[in-house]
Amino acid sequence: MALKVQPRPPRPAMTSPFARPSPGPSPQRILVYTLLSLLLILAWDFGGLDMAMAHWFGGPDGFPRRDHWLYSTVLHEGARRLSWLLVLWLSLAVWWPLGVLRQLDRWQRLQLVVSILVGLAVVVTIKRISSTSCPWDLAEFGGLARYVSHWRFGLADGGGAHCFPAGHASAGFAFVSGYFVLYDRAPRAARLWLAAALAVGLVLGVSQQVRGAHFMSHTLWTGWLCWVVAWACHSLATAWRIRLHDRRSSHVVA
Repeated sequence: MALKVQPRPPRPAMTSPFARPSPGPSPQRILVYTLLSLLLILAWDFGGLDMAMAHWFGGPDGFPRRDHWLYSTVLHEGARRLSWLLVLWLSLAVWWPLGVLRQLDRWQRLQLVVSILVGLAVVVTIKRISSTSCPWDLAEFGGLARYVSHWRFGLADGGGAHCFPAGHASAGFAFVSGYFVLYDRAPRAARLWLAAALAVGLVLGVSQQVRGAHFMSHTLWTGWLCWVVAWACHSLATAWRIRLHDRRSSHVVA
């Protein structure tokens, strides 16, 4: 009895860098998500919930889990190193892609890496100029600083400063750029990628909250900033590729 050989499904066609790209997720929908999340974060900020949540994990004697191996070794140092290894792998994947990344062209894979790095850079830059200290520096938790909202720019609180936003959480949140890059080629993978990036960023942020290294608002603002940066990078990259496509098309017609 002859066996029927099933034909191999064709690989998705790869577009050239001059092909007119699709705009990706609906800009109107993304704008609604961005504004709604902004309103929720502002409500958290001005609702005074940071200190209330910090008291879940710390008290006058500090934060007892500050040096716990799970939070300080695994979810801090380990997660940070793993994040950079992932960035390195994605950088190599620009030329040697694997898995779902093979459905993207080289320019899209480059956009993914650049967006991640820009998101990380934005968070680090804001941290460097921030005068906000960490919860473990505050007098309420055994330190010397007084609580000052991160909205009071330039006002020193007497602590170590440079704690806002949450840099560690960006090791997860910065990867939300994959959602925008993957959306047109693999929408299901894009949603899973987004969910994973948000979940990892939130876990890393909460782990730092447990240690007393950040307030919850620091984590939320990091996630929002990484989202906005990813959207901006995608919009700029799309506009640039559309311009290249239109210019090339006009030369061909002429």
